[in-house]
Amino acid sequence: ISEDLRRAQEEWEAVEEIQSGLGGMSASAAPLISFNEALQYFQTADLSDCRKKVRVTARRQGLAALVRFLFGPPRLQPQLQGEQELALAMAQCECRLDDNERVHMRILQTIYKKLTHSRLGCPRYGAHWEELGFQGADPGTDLRGTGMLGLMQMLYFVMDSQTLPLAQEIFKLSHHETQAPAITLILLQNFPFCIMSVNITHIVIQALREECLSRECNRRQQVIAVLNDLYTAAFLQLYRIWKWQHKTIADSGFLLKELESSTKKKPKQLLKSLEAYMSQSPAADGLQQPSPPSTSVGSSQAGEEINFTGICDLQVELEGEARLI
Repeated sequence: ISEDLRRAQEEWEAVEEIQSGLGGMSASAAPLISFNEALQYFQTADLSDCRKKVRVTARRQGLAALVRFLFGPPRLQPQLQGEQELALAMAQCECRLDDNERVHMRILQTIYKKLTHSRLGCPRYGAHWEELGFQGADPGTDLRGTGMLGLMQMLYFVMDSQTLPLAQEIFKLSHHETQAPAITLILLQNFPFCIMSVNITHIVIQALREECLSRECNRRQQVIAVLNDLYTAAFLQLYRIWKWQHKTIADSGFLLKELESSTKKKPKQLLKSLEAYMSQSPAADGLQQPSPPSTSVGSSQAGEEINFTGICDLQVELEGEARLI
């Protein structure tokens, strides 16, 4: 290598070290992190402040509590409650993205590299995060309602070899523009990928709190794996409807409400749909158009502006349907 080229490489690496936010490690040199490695970090990390604020189940009183006891889903088995508490602790607002924590930065860089197919990392702050579907230059501000669990589920989505192709297809659609047939207007199907992901994580968290997933968790003797599969299944459902029914950002609020209902009332059906998709059966190869939605509920008005805000800015009523981001 010539002296000029060597000097240029050193200067570029120095710039990366300053911008990366990885404590002196070059963003391009930061190794990818697997979901299991990141999970092991959280299993051993001090999350005492987060655990103090964990509310495992929705509070019910009076007749609602009695009906839930008599006719509701089964309780989560005692041996799984520790894993449930860990998941909800990661979802607390106190479990936030920390610039000084190397594992947190590796999670963020891994998501960026896998979605963009980039071999190089990126600065901790900047407009490139908006390209991924965050609201601004700092992804941490969009995680206030799901904590680090929001990033962990994105990490699972892009690091699992079976789900990565689906994640990349959804990410591609989130930047998509199509020419509507026989219409002169351009139909924009783009949407903020990461914000949509955080919304889905929030839906999954509420389903866990309301004990909608207890039966499946008890059957599989797992909690976090069930959460990840349901997150993927819900994203798959959203992707199919969005793509084949030509939805736009104006429809997002209505679609997320329907997805919330399906996730809480029919989690087993969503998981079976995901299983069929992963097995590449003819009925679930991702190309079949989903059935039209019920006409009993109208979709969002065309042109209506959808504002995605942090969950912690909302007053969430756990007795009824959880409010969305």
